[in-house]
Amino acid sequence: MTDSTNPTSDSFSFVDAEHAVLKFWESSEVFKQSLAQTENGAPYIFYDGPPFATGLPHHGHLVGSILKDAVPRYFTMKGRYVQRRFGWDCHGLPIEHEIDKSLGMSSIEAVEKLGVKGYNDQCRGIVQRYTSEWQKTINRIGRWVDFDNDYKTMDPWYMESVWWVVKQLWEKDLIYRGEKVVPFSTALGTILSNFEAGSNYQDVQDPAVTILFKLENVNKYIAAWTTTPWTLPSNLALCVGKDIDYVEARDQESGRIVIFAKERLDAIGKTKQLEVIAEFKGSELVGTRYEPLFPYFSEHEKDGAFVVLEDNYVTTDTGTGIVHQAPAFGEDDFRVLRAAGIQVAPCPVDMEGQFTNEVTDFKGMHVKEADKHIIRHLKDKGNLYIQEVIDHSYPFCPRSNTPIIYRTIDSWYVRVEQMRDQLQASNAQINWV
Repeated sequence: MTDSTNPTSDSFSFVDAEHAVLKFWESSEVFKQSLAQTENGAPYIFYDGPPFATGLPHHGHLVGSILKDAVPRYFTMKGRYVQRRFGWDCHGLPIEHEIDKSLGMSSIEAVEKLGVKGYNDQCRGIVQRYTSEWQKTINRIGRWVDFDNDYKTMDPWYMESVWWVVKQLWEKDLIYRGEKVVPFSTALGTILSNFEAGSNYQDVQDPAVTILFKLENVNKYIAAWTTTPWTLPSNLALCVGKDIDYVEARDQESGRIVIFAKERLDAIGKTKQLEVIAEFKGSELVGTRYEPLFPYFSEHEKDGAFVVLEDNYVTTDTGTGIVHQAPAFGEDDFRVLRAAGIQVAPCPVDMEGQFTNEVTDFKGMHVKEADKHIIRHLKDKGNLYIQEVIDHSYPFCPRSNTPIIYRTIDSWYVRVEQMRDQLQASNAQINWV
């Protein structure tokens, strides 16, 4: 005689035991009873960070769910009243990306074609697509959670609560409209979080070019290195390190006098015959003016552009020790120019990553596709000094698996900096699990 519920029996079946326990929990409403028994206890607030409503559960959700089950159970056993409402994240990229794929167009195109309401209706229509699979999986891992009283971020009451928070921030003068350089997916036409931008680095090959910028009124050139040639049409400044040693060197082949960091002499000298004719600190270069590479934004010379600036983020580890500055496409570039009083940051790239009409020679091209055309253009003009290929790690959009760019976005932001000390003090009082 055997007993499948007796763990000492050789014929014990974990699968049969699992189903027996789940059946008992369901028929006896054990979870509801545990809530009823502690209903008068001190509440223990549990917020379930919701999964995206458009995806199936995977191992990452299972690990999180085990923790989300263990902690509420512990406090329930201590007599606390712990409501556990399951949640669904119905907003943002996951749903939009699913709809875009099904429609075969970008979000921008879809909204223009369907209208805001039509696009929202499409998104709303797939929200509950995987509800039964989620409920089955969560129940099978033994997690107790309330699916009957779940919440969705698209529920009006939920959205109203978010707007209430926004109103509180607004009344405290913690919301402002501004321009920042942020990670951006050109495939999805939207900003990405720093977490998303850092979650999908891939090893790729990119062009690495050294470009010559001619100084004003003198036959000398500053050499700057970049792995993003597509940002060169938007160049507004060059940046040096004021305490870095720089040299003027005569290129034996072309006769040009080229300026770069002394520590990069050996690296550049591998492909160029150079004769050093002068040596000086970067501080002596600050304020030097140069001619724009392209004519597209030359009018910004009146705003202080096309000048050598300095900042301590410049290094001599790679390149030339001189950094080209396109403030619309780099956080440091934006910061350095603003600190120097240069407030303009032209961004001739649309939401799909294509050059706009200002960049007449490359308009309509995706920026990454334009790299080779820009390099050829600069070579024909005589500004291309060294052309190489670099193997490096580059961020990709985790949803579209396409290269991310960094660009300025005019949007609404929260003054987190003003709350940093208060946030840190509050965090120190929280028992993080």
